Amino acid sequence: MSTLFRHIPPVDQALSALCAADSAGAEVFSAAPRPLVKDLVNGFLDLLREEIRAGAVTEAGQLDLATLAPRMAAYVRQGLRPRFRRVLNATGVVVHTNMGRSLLAREAVEAVASAAAHYSNLEFDLATGLRGSRYSHVEELLCRLTGAEAALVVNNNAAAVLIVLDTLCKGREVVVSRGQLVEIGGSFRIPEVMARSGAILREVGATNRTHLRDYEAAIGPDTAALMKVHTSNYRMTGFVKETPLPELAALAERHGLPVIEDLGSGSLLRFDGHGLPGEPTAAEAIAQGADVVTFSGDKVLGGPQAGIIVGRREIVERIKKNQLNRALRIDKLTLAALEATLRLYLDPEQARKRVPTLAMMTRPLVPLRAQASRLAGLLRRSLADSLDIAVRAGASRVGGGAFPEADLPTALVCLKPLDMTVDALREALLATDPPLVGRVEDDAFCLDPRTLDSSEHPLVLAALRQALGRA
Repeated sequence: MSTLFRHIPPVDQALSALCAADSAGAEVFSAAPRPLVKDLVNGFLDLLREEIRAGAVTEAGQLDLATLAPRMAAYVRQGLRPRFRRVLNATGVVVHTNMGRSLLAREAVEAVASAAAHYSNLEFDLATGLRGSRYSHVEELLCRLTGAEAALVVNNNAAAVLIVLDTLCKGREVVVSRGQLVEIGGSFRIPEVMARSGAILREVGATNRTHLRDYEAAIGPDTAALMKVHTSNYRMTGFVKETPLPELAALAERHGLPVIEDLGSGSLLRFDGHGLPGEPTAAEAIAQGADVVTFSGDKVLGGPQAGIIVGRREIVERIKKNQLNRALRIDKLTLAALEATLRLYLDPEQARKRVPTLAMMTRPLVPLRAQASRLAGLLRRSLADSLDIAVRAGASRVGGGAFPEADLPTALVCLKPLDMTVDALREALLATDPPLVGRVEDDAFCLDPRTLDSSEHPLVLAALRQALGRA
């Protein structure tokens, strides 16, 4: 064993052999930070030592640099991949929380690239040459799209709820229906967010039924606001009762209190005509009497991660002056993407076509079937001897905590490997470049074309070839 250890090549020789072993990777290796490449080479040599100890390497010839170099180059290539990288989403979940939620429209991508590459008027008023407000770039658009008097944007909707409650309700009570104390992803809950804001939760009603009289009975000298939380990520059915927003707003007005509505996922458009249930829009919440409305920018709206606050001018101006606003504000890239996305909403029909989230959510079944057939045909031509490939009916999901009960009809490309298990195929596809993520149903690995662009079909084929050992 000690003799084998002495045959492991020195680090400097191994580094010199990298480019010769992989001419295609030479530019990648030379452009990468040398300390990182050196660490990866050392990691590979440590792996060889483990293999010697385990008895996997038994002859000095196995440690010859010419023999090792191709494998070492592959090891270093793998280590140089960014940790944060592109993934092929074949799950059919449009707003996939774990895969970055909404895709940005082309216009938003271009706006982000420009903001990243150049100086901008982020907080510079071009009319006066003096300091300006970053929120002015989107406030007018948000007011026009929602009917609100004023608007503010922070870094996500939980932050929006936090700063609203901190501004309006700190140290005082907020009346909320017991059935609306939602939990969102990552175990973040409305009661905990409320506690962090300094507001005091006053639960009213029963889990399944809350009446207007429950809110009225709870109002007292310590009441700061009435709050309505839209249960966008779950539904209660059967013997249920929820107080309509106009009634809640009228009650609040009689007592001189503001009404806060947290729409959660939020939306600027209705989807009733696209096989989805009616969800309240921000404009409807404002029209029905909410004094301040919060919602996400990166879910159904289809923009960047952001928490949008719209409402009465006096309230929004108070929120803007809250010291928390400095900690929760959005950066220039988010602002650029949000403005470009909101501008598309000025023409709702164009928004449905050009905002990827909206286009995927509303895509009809017929073109999905056609795309599934094309993808299946492409895979059969190359992989018919490794996979049983079929197309069948299935269901997609909106995701992101929106439309929890709504299935979107789709056509699935179902793959059954002939020489490995479905779970083994799924795991192998997580290691491809780029990784391909689908879902396993009925002992098949399923690809949903709703969340795959047709331009990605060659990448799907390449990933499958890698996973099946055909690359």
